[in-house]
Amino acid sequence: MIFSSGTAAQAAQAEGRRTVDTGPSEKLVLPPPFATPSVRNTSKVIGWPKGRTPTAAPGFEVSLFAENLDSPRTVYVLPNDDVLVVESTREWPGRPDRPQKSANRITLFRDTNKDGKPDLREVFLTGLNMPDGMVLLGNWFYVGNTNGLVRYPYRAGQTRITDKGEKILDLPAGGHHTRNVIADPSGRKLYIAVGSASNVDEENQWEKDQRRAGILEINPDGSGMRIFATGLRNPVGMDWEPKTNVLWTVVNERDLLGDDLVPDYLTSVRDGAFYGWPYSYFGQNEDPRKKGQRPDLVAKAIKPDYALGSHVAALGLAFYRGKSFPSRYQGGAFIGMRGSWNRSKMVGYKVAFIRFENGKPAGPIEDILTGFIANENSFEVYGRPVGVTVASDGSLLVADDSGHKVWRVSAIRSQ
Repeated sequence: MIFSSGTAAQAAQAEGRRTVDTGPSEKLVLPPPFATPSVRNTSKVIGWPKGRTPTAAPGFEVSLFAENLDSPRTVYVLPNDDVLVVESTREWPGRPDRPQKSANRITLFRDTNKDGKPDLREVFLTGLNMPDGMVLLGNWFYVGNTNGLVRYPYRAGQTRITDKGEKILDLPAGGHHTRNVIADPSGRKLYIAVGSASNVDEENQWEKDQRRAGILEINPDGSGMRIFATGLRNPVGMDWEPKTNVLWTVVNERDLLGDDLVPDYLTSVRDGAFYGWPYSYFGQNEDPRKKGQRPDLVAKAIKPDYALGSHVAALGLAFYRGKSFPSRYQGGAFIGMRGSWNRSKMVGYKVAFIRFENGKPAGPIEDILTGFIANENSFEVYGRPVGVTVASDGSLLVADDSGHKVWRVSAIRSQ
């Protein structure tokens, strides 16, 4: 049972139940809003010392796949096994403590001798606008810029795109700037994730443009746009669950309600569903900052499937379809957690795994790649994991935007 703000949460605390903000939604015990102060503890990136790597779970090993990148966010594998890496970040003009300019490019890596280390590196595509998602569909290569979806002609094996792109869909720019894109398994539709403009719609603009905080569906030529699902504050990672071909996403939830609110989550995405933002969270838990504004929408808000923890910044998602990991990982979800800023103690900063059975989460959160935190007391980190994808050899590639690297996680072969 989920305890909402107010009497239910207080009753749970009176019974001695501790807060539970991870796991299946029906097992959560959430505190009331503002049960703890809202604190700002932005991590300080110190970079990776020479020879140091993240720490892989037992049975796995980690190696450096690529380095000297400028904020690598997303990794995508082409049919010929080439690996594409988006180099992009939000631009913060007038903020000297934040990035001033995004690299706005995609870089290609090719491993010609199949040893897990690329021996060819080329600039694949430039002239983008804070890109994030990318997908190849037929002879078209699609890129999700912050202000729209662009496509380019693509020829198998090419190492650089020089053709002029065609913008096929305008999108509202800025705010949560990432625009991921994925094709459905049939190739007949594209789905674009669009983040909200702010934390909890403080500007009261969402109802005027509901393309934000949701997932859009379009035809491959850009026509037929409709809102597939909404009320998702910042959906970024998307993938299709292998057994059911149902779309799943990870959502970066709202801040400033305390240490243990609101959990980020992993959820299946239902056509036409409303997931609560900005008026409520995890069903009918009303956000006090929006109290009484839209009781009709609060009443119809559905609960996400699985909570990942508050403030972990869940951004990357990949279901495992490879063959080189042990069988228990088949069909499970790998999740990149970039890490917290709005919490008294650091959380996230890792790649996690959740086992699936019959198309649903079937186990606890397991740590797969850790060691990104350098010092918890001073909030120092070596890097921050974001996008995850499965390479053609079955290894897991992890984009580390703050460490400016891509890591490769592989299973240790028995001798």
